[in-house]
Amino acid sequence: MNYAQLLFPDFSLIVCGYLVCRYTALNRTVWEQVESLVYYFLFPVLLFQSIVKSPLDLRAASSLISAGLLLGLCGIALAYSLPWLPWLGKRIDRREHAASAQVAFRFNSFIGLALADRLAGSQGLLLIAVLIGVCVPLFNVAAVWPMARHAQRGFLRELIRNPLIIATATGLVANLLGFSLPVWLEPTVTRIGAASLALGLMAAGAGMQFEHLSQSKTLSVSVLTIRHFISPLVACGLALLFELSPVQTTILLAFAALPTASSAYVLAARMGYNGGYVAGLVTLSTMLGVLSLPFALAVLR
Repeated sequence: MNYAQLLFPDFSLIVCGYLVCRYTALNRTVWEQVESLVYYFLFPVLLFQSIVKSPLDLRAASSLISAGLLLGLCGIALAYSLPWLPWLGKRIDRREHAASAQVAFRFNSFIGLALADRLAGSQGLLLIAVLIGVCVPLFNVAAVWPMARHAQRGFLRELIRNPLIIATATGLVANLLGFSLPVWLEPTVTRIGAASLALGLMAAGAGMQFEHLSQSKTLSVSVLTIRHFISPLVACGLALLFELSPVQTTILLAFAALPTASSAYVLAARMGYNGGYVAGLVTLSTMLGVLSLPFALAVLR
């Protein structure tokens, strides 16, 4: 399978979002509202639908869930350890690290859902929705914790109000209780899901920034290496360890190689850190995804 060709439609939407935001009247102010619409409404509807429309066997998915959590914990541990490594620590600013460590383990859910749909259809959507559901709480805690220590701000309130967590939790409960969407409602929900993928990818492109990429080069290389090279290798080992099925392996490898979350810079800026620098890392991570995803899916798979 030509994975570069498979990924082209999704990354072309990212490029379209960047060009529209930079060179038309639909500037960043407009796309901030689009991002909010996707994050708080369209995307949760897609997550809920993806989970409830197919029977979920938690026992069968337990290996994938365990592999996903171990993959996340490994990324978090590597990101946290950077300032303490003797050959890197002296070159890394602790405050910049607190804000950018999240880049090493967080993931872009918009790209992940679009990619899973193209790779494995409804089964792929269900599997990555489960991964998102179990990993988002862990990753959000890990992202906020270093900054909260410096800024002395709590994060529990943000976690329990996260729309992705709410949608996933309600979807899992509904699935296990045997709930299914009414037939007359399915076309509307399906269209909402399709809109969330397209707008989410374009919003990721609209948020890209290149102005701050020259800052803290050692830190930048370190977190992006973890995100786009080490994580796929770890995922490959975990797929073998847990003896995942071919579809589960594909989804886990894609999950490991995704670009980092586009909201990482929003979180950093909101908590009083250098949002511009984190936005630069998000931009570069999005571009590196063009290489890391084919590497994970073609070479490692």
